[in-house]
Formats: sequence, structure tokens, C-alpha cells
Amino acid sequence: MQKKLSSFSLPIISLAITSMLAIAMTVTSIVPEMVAAIMRWVAIATLFWYGTQKKSLTTWIVVSMFVGAQFGHDFPDQAANLKIVSDIFIKLIKTIIAPLLIGTLVVGIAGHSDTKQVGRMGVKALVYFEVVTTLALFVGLAAINLSKAGVGIDSSMVQSEESLGAVSHQSWQQIVLHIFPQNIAKSIADGEVLQIVVFSVIFGIALSMVENKYKRTMLSALESLSEVMFKFTNVVMYMAPLAVGAAIAYTLSKMGLGVLVNLLKLLATLYGALFFFLLLVLLPIALAFKVPVKRFVAAIAEPVSLAFATTSSEAALPKAMKALENMGVPRKIVAFVMPTGYSFNLDGTTLYLALASVFVAQAAGVEMSWEQQLLMVFTLMLTSKGVAGVPRASLVILSGTVASFNLPAWPIAIILGIDALMDMARTSVNVIGNCLATVVVARWEGEYDPDAPLPEQHHHEIEERTEEVVH
Repeated sequence: MQKKLSSFSLPIISLAITSMLAIAMTVTSIVPEMVAAIMRWVAIATLFWYGTQKKSLTTWIVVSMFVGAQFGHDFPDQAANLKIVSDIFIKLIKTIIAPLLIGTLVVGIAGHSDTKQVGRMGVKALVYFEVVTTLALFVGLAAINLSKAGVGIDSSMVQSEESLGAVSHQSWQQIVLHIFPQNIAKSIADGEVLQIVVFSVIFGIALSMVENKYKRTMLSALESLSEVMFKFTNVVMYMAPLAVGAAIAYTLSKMGLGVLVNLLKLLATLYGALFFFLLLVLLPIALAFKVPVKRFVAAIAEPVSLAFATTSSEAALPKAMKALENMGVPRKIVAFVMPTGYSFNLDGTTLYLALASVFVAQAAGVEMSWEQQLLMVFTLMLTSKGVAGVPRASLVILSGTVASFNLPAWPIAIILGIDALMDMARTSVNVIGNCLATVVVARWEGEYDPDAPLPEQHHHEIEERTEEVVH
């Protein structure tokens, strides 16, 4: 019980501190400016103390957001010089993109290319994955275009210091031609994410066709590359608190406090869109395939809570697989569908990336047509495969993709300030989506009967959790 409560403490404390700051800034006209400033810094000190107690990266990212906001508000001239810190962070993030994509995509394709093993179940699973993630993509696009969370940010001061290329209109022939690489080294140097993806997919297919003695060597090397780049990401993320604080301070020094309203609007848009997706996409799918909803919710409650707290889908994978087996889903289906879904069925991440990418364009004041938005989020959907196990890895994918569409990077540094709160929700939806996909494929294969009795050793545990959900 204590662990469950602690997972919710960070957002609650963040909201409390936000309220304290808002009240302190409101009473500025009533009390002397010095007194109001002291009140605000006392609130910041309280949150800073909380950060020293928790000692987690997520906590320090949130702390740095508030410190940066306050510093940018009180010392705008000094804050304007902090942009270099966030620029260094963005540069390091961009160095991760190409090797991480090549490693994860090639291994994902060549390592699971045994069509005899995959068979009919694999085809059904992949069809389901792509249909549902496409629906998530459209929900995210619709939500951000309706809320327009990024519109209204006064970015003129920032853009004047950055070379911002407009997203020019291209014919469909130019768009298709641009997808394919001419020189993979040039594609990597230019940050052309979609070209890197196409190369990796073809390379993975080719690797799956060679003899095992050659395949094993290459797969081992690429798996090592992937693991190193995941660790590289973790090392770079230690700089995230400094980068977030610097980015928020610089942005507020240029744009004022209004940008915080846009961030809260983005957060509300994401949570609303994810709730809509759960209610109007995943729930109807569950009902259509006659999944016992109450039993399903009770079974996955613990792994979803773990995913919410750790912001890593793969941290919840063992418990999720065990929970579905306890629910009566055959182990052979669980063992195949769940890991595959962690590469191809990231519903929450896909929805978030659609939101965040258009938010970047809106914040930069760049008008994008629906065709351009679809191409960008399609690129994001492809490049997000295989990164479910890395907290906030979507930041890496987002950075590379918006750069390849000539959009600026500074809105991403701002988004990172609330990314921890968004990551909790999207990771939970990733786990829910993969658990449901596993049950649906089992029903589709005729190997799961919702009316069949549960395995005896698990019956009491699942029924007990079901009672908790009902009440």
C-alpha cells in the first residue's frame, strides 16, 4: 500500500507547489515584491528538499522545472544566458538516434524472422497492432488539433536566434523519393530518421536471409550496440534536470509565464486523449472479442500500477505475463504476443508522439497540412518500435523526427519539464494495450474461453481483485 501511495506523491506535490507559486505571484500587488519573491523561493526550497529525500531523476526533473521557472521570472537577464545548457543536452540526445534505431530495428526484424514459428498467430497479432496504433495516432492528432495547446506561445524572440526552416510544400513524388536513402552515412549525418528506418528494415530483412553463422555474429554486435545506446541514453538523461531548468528559465525570460499555461494545456490534452482512447477504442475492442472486462482489469491492476510508477513498460512485463497466464491465457500465446507487442503495439507512446510533434510545430508557429502531419507521425510510429523499455526514450525519437522536418528543438526541452507526468500515463496505456492485445489474439485463435474456470491456484486471487474493482 505504501508503494502505491508513493507513486502518486510526485504529481500531487507538484500540483501543490504550483498552487503555492500561483498564489504567491497573485498577491504580488498586495504585498511588496521582495516579500512575494521570498514566498515563491520558500515554495521552491520545499520542493528542493523533497527532491533531496527522493533522489530520483524524475523528481529532480520536476524540481528543476520549478527552479528554472522561478529563476527565469526573477532574473530574466541572467536566464537568457542558460540556453547553451539545454542546447548541449539536445545535441547529445541527437547523437543517440541513428545507432539506437539501427540496432533495435535490425535486431527486431532479423531476430524474429522465423515465419514458420510466427505463422498465423503472428500475422493476426501484427494486423491488430498496426490497426490499433493507427487509431491511437489519429486520436492524438485530433486531440492536439482541437486543443491547440501549442498555439499562442510568443516564440519570436527564440526563433530570431535559431535558423528555422519552414515546412515547404512537397509533391507526393518528392515525399516518397525522400523516404529512401541514397547514402546511409549522409542520412545519419543529416538526421534523416525515416531514411535510417528504411535502411534498417531492408538490412534486417537481408540479415534474416543469410546463414546462421553470419547472422549470429551480426545480431550479437547489433544487440550489443543497442544495449550500449540504451545505457548511453541513461547517462545523458542525468543531465536532464539541468537542461530542463535552463530551458524553462530561458523560455520564461523571453516569453513570460504564459508558456506554463500551454504546458498544462498539453498535459490535460494528453490525459484526455488517453482516456478517450481507453474508453472508445480499447473498451469496444474488449467487448467485441468478449473479453471479461472486470476480470481483465483486476488481473492487470498490479502491472499497470508498476508501469505508472516506473515509467517503463518492460519493468511491468514479467508481472503482466504472469497475470495473463493466471487469467487463463495460454503461455505460448502470452510468450509470443506480449514481447512482440512491446515493439509494435505502443498505443500510449504513439498517441503521445502525435500530440507532441504537432505541439512543437504549433509552438514554433509553423503551419502544417494534414498530409505533413500524417507523414511526421507515421515516421514517429515507425521509429518508436522497440524502445518501450527505456524511460522517456520517446524524447530521443521525437528530437530526431522534428529535426528532419526542419522544426526547432527548443519546444522539446520545454515539454521535458512535464514529460515525467506524461510518461506515467502513456506507459500505463502501453501496458494495458499489450495485455488486451494478448487476450484478443488468444480469443481470435480460439484458445481462451472467458467462461472457463480459472486455474485453481489463481482463482481466489483473481476473484478477490475483481471484488476490489467492482467496489
